[in-house]
This record gives sequence, C-alpha cells and structure tokens, in this order.
Amino acid sequence: MPSVNSSPRQTHSAAWVIQAWLSFAISFGATGIGIFYLPVDSWIKSYMGMGLVFTVGSTLSLGKTIRDEHESKQLAARIDEARVEKLLVEHHPLK
Repeated sequence: MPSVNSSPRQTHSAAWVIQAWLSFAISFGATGIGIFYLPVDSWIKSYMGMGLVFTVGSTLSLGKTIRDEHESKQLAARIDEARVEKLLVEHHPLK
C-alpha cells in the first residue's frame, strides 16, 4: 500500500523563481516610482503608496490561503484513498 506522502512534490526551476522575484520587484518598483513622480500633493502620494503596500500584502495573503486550501484538499484526498485501499485489502486479501 502506498504511503500518504508518496505523491511527487512539485518544484520550480531556478529560472522560474528568478523570473517571479524579478517581475515582482520590477512591478512594485515601477509603480512606486510612478507614484513618487506624480504631480500631486504628498498626502495623495502617501495614500497611493499605502494602497500599493496593502494591495501587495493582501495579494500575498490570498495566494497563501488559496495554496493552503489546495494542499489541504490534496491531503484529505490521499487520506481517503489510503482508507479505501486498506478496506479493499481487508475485504479481499491477496492469496
């Protein structure tokens, strides 16, 4: 009977990780620079900067929550599958 942890772990290539971090840094930096150079009062720039920071924070929280939910469902499915296999083996033992 396969163990519950027998599923292969997905890993990302180094190129993908670098691309993800670079795209995050470039987009955050470019937006920050754009806010800094806007021809508006400093309180408006501050408000927009806070909005940018809160948007990034909530996006990270949402991504983590979605990932955790997905992993939880996968784990529950593997546990259910192991239970069914155990019941089948007990009901129809191999000769």
